[in-house]
Amino acid sequence: MNIITIGKRLIPAEQIAFVEPFDPASNPEFKPEKTFKARVVLLNRDTVLMETAPQDFAEANGFHMLADDNVAISPTIAFRVETFEPTESFKPEKGYRSRVKWRDPDGNEQSKLLVTEPETLVYELSKRGGKRSVESNRSPERPARTRRKARDAEPTRTR
Repeated sequence: MNIITIGKRLIPAEQIAFVEPFDPASNPEFKPEKTFKARVVLLNRDTVLMETAPQDFAEANGFHMLADDNVAISPTIAFRVETFEPTESFKPEKGYRSRVKWRDPDGNEQSKLLVTEPETLVYELSKRGGKRSVESNRSPERPARTRRKARDAEPTRTR
């Protein structure tokens, strides 16, 4: 299991859905002491703020980087991709083109809207494993193999 440390929290990489930029202006009442650059979104939509930019996080941990959205997306989650069309009741300001969906640990469906083209998103997500981090490039250690010692005596033959 690959564990990622974010501040004081240790999070299994398999629990991270994506990492997106953090915009402190979106909540002017929130005055953090640190300069947070990204928001880690877990499978169940819980979030953790971090001081690392999404691009740097993606490179260090083998996540897929979606340049149009500046979002690092997990290579281990089974995402489904849909096209997105605004509706009469939901017309976001951003030009979203796709939606990724996944299931949280409780089986609930979660999703994220993206400006990345659906075909590009499918291509990026189909890259098995993405670029792996330096630590995960190491092969797991195998136990030492021992050879059986040849028997000194020849087998006796009976007639």
